Amino acid sequence: MNTDSREQQRLAEERRKAEDSGQGHLCAFLDELTSRQRDQLLGEIMLAKCDRIRSLYESAGEKSNWAELARRAEPPEAVRLDGRDNRISEADAKAAGEQALRRGQVAAILVAGGQGTRLGFNHPKGMYAIGPVSGATLFQILFEKVLAVGRRYGVEIPIYVMTSDATHIETEDYLREQHNFGLRPENVRLFCQGVMPAVDAASGKILLADKGHVALSPDGHGGMLAALERTGGLADIERRGIEHLFYFQVDNPLVSVCDPVFLGYHILAHSEMTTLAIAKREPRERVGNVVQIDGRTQVIEYSDFPDDVAAQCNADGALRFWAGSIAIHVFGARFLRRASGSQTSLPFHVARKKVPYIDERGQRVEPAEPNALKFERFIFDLMPLAERPLVVEGDPARVFAPVKNPPGDLCDSVDTCRAAMIHLHRQWLESAGAKIAENVPVEISPLLALDSDELRAKIKPGAAIDKPTYLR
Repeated sequence: MNTDSREQQRLAEERRKAEDSGQGHLCAFLDELTSRQRDQLLGEIMLAKCDRIRSLYESAGEKSNWAELARRAEPPEAVRLDGRDNRISEADAKAAGEQALRRGQVAAILVAGGQGTRLGFNHPKGMYAIGPVSGATLFQILFEKVLAVGRRYGVEIPIYVMTSDATHIETEDYLREQHNFGLRPENVRLFCQGVMPAVDAASGKILLADKGHVALSPDGHGGMLAALERTGGLADIERRGIEHLFYFQVDNPLVSVCDPVFLGYHILAHSEMTTLAIAKREPRERVGNVVQIDGRTQVIEYSDFPDDVAAQCNADGALRFWAGSIAIHVFGARFLRRASGSQTSLPFHVARKKVPYIDERGQRVEPAEPNALKFERFIFDLMPLAERPLVVEGDPARVFAPVKNPPGDLCDSVDTCRAAMIHLHRQWLESAGAKIAENVPVEISPLLALDSDELRAKIKPGAAIDKPTYLR
């Protein structure tokens, strides 16, 4: 059999497989593609896992009755900032966390697959310059925090960075050019999250982005676990003797990376998954609600949380369901290994979206209304599987200033993030005895100080700052 015959036989076999799964249209334009383009498309069809898509589509209409679940919910077991009913002291927690850090038992997982499109920045979001004085990027600030924590405790903390197809190569090149901001290459491991195809909402057919490409998109931050296992990250974590994984996202430069107090609460509670939460400012705040249902901790998204439940208050007037998730967690390494072995540990969520596609004539269609279903996993769905889960309340002024919206927006924007950084660093400097002129922006590098106590030992009392200042 000559080469052309073998190729025709291979293509016929691939068409048959696609047709058997009800997705034969994906191969409609194979004859118009080059050999290389055909191979790429067939690889994408394989990634799409057509049989699984059919099952997901058929079950897409099955939704949890979140209203009913929310009405059965209780507030989660938590460590509160005001110390009410806390079983573990902050001092004990800090000691336990510091011991784990010194023993090299802690690693970091950074989710950095998103692009800065909403910021008008067509690059990985981690490359966005957010430093209010320095112009430091999100990657620089967060990597330098990892480096500074390691130096404080005499260890090298490995960091596992989840990228996406859209950001992987550019992120890899950028971090290499920046020498990982001081972290050794062997302690920086990039891994690419998985993808899922978009399907036509009416028919369940997988959409083609163009004649040679399936319409694929990242499978959500919950895809971290499968991607970490698939790329050997979990094996590397086990090889290094890591016991605790600090998980955070790239759009929050205020995060206290590998905070020993947060780690210590997790350790002393023997928790398999610990979540940092902030007290909601109002009932309908756009954060996930951390609750307890039938003895299991989980998150109900704000869009699924009924107004009457969200508005419930305690006798003191505080919101009963106060805990807003901010995507900062600590996982037990053994827990992640166990969860990775289950096909059902992280279910897919369905969202309706507008997705451009190629129709049966090969013409591009730009839909005016949501036409497609996308499937994503959310990492917080691990909570109900965890033994002894714990929620720890954090002070938002110290731990949470996400960059989601462009300059000019009033909520979670570039402006609000920079203002939060300046406010916190002014507090640190004033606590150390510095005198700062009104409306003067200041910024402190993590390499100089990670908190006000560390800064106090490095700043002369009475130091005057009357112009924009970056302390490094």
